[in-house]
Amino acid sequence: MDVSANVGVNVGANVDASTSVWATIIGFPTAIYTVLLGVLLVYWLLAVLGMVDFESSGIDVDIDTHADASPEDLGTLAGYVVAFGLSGVPFSIVVSLLVLVGWLITALASVLVLPLVPTELLRVVAGAALLVVAAALSIVITARLIRPLRGLFVTHAAQSNAALVGQVCRIITGVVDERQGRAEIAQRGASLNIRVWAASPNPLKRGDRALVIDYDPATQRYRVDPLPEDA
Repeated sequence: MDVSANVGVNVGANVDASTSVWATIIGFPTAIYTVLLGVLLVYWLLAVLGMVDFESSGIDVDIDTHADASPEDLGTLAGYVVAFGLSGVPFSIVVSLLVLVGWLITALASVLVLPLVPTELLRVVAGAALLVVAAALSIVITARLIRPLRGLFVTHAAQSNAALVGQVCRIITGVVDERQGRAEIAQRGASLNIRVWAASPNPLKRGDRALVIDYDPATQRYRVDPLPEDA
């Protein structure tokens, strides 16, 4: 048995396989997605190094807020993002998935389908058609892939201090005057403990209900007035 011949055959097969894979990666139409993958690789490297913010880059579209909006209201690109179900996650993730899925589709088709096309001219035409098909399929597949990710990027809007003006609170300190006072405002699931003040003299005491009428950003305190007993 000629061992050297077998080794030579195996090495040659490995070289041919590597050459074929490389030819697929840099060949049309996969090469277009290969270039895009290279750009994304640099982008994510910069994101890991903290030089770019992947969450703030691109287009931020809130699916819950804009689900009923028209493309004219959202802008052309944002309208398509909502229409194709690609909203709810940072746009950089959407683009990365689109490119990765498109690259996989074109690479597999270049290996399994394009070699069956008889002439070079027809292979170019088939490659162009493959780009269109890959782009369409990547949208459908990416829309399904990001569905379970949306819950990770839900933005909860915090209530502003000024939003509490006009609400009813309950005094929790024995005295409320220009220098001291605290109160609670009932909220969903919990109560907010806030610093309050009122002009003296006033009848406010622990357990009384009062109306928040103003907020002072400088002192971060709320002005309150007593509520009538029948209110």
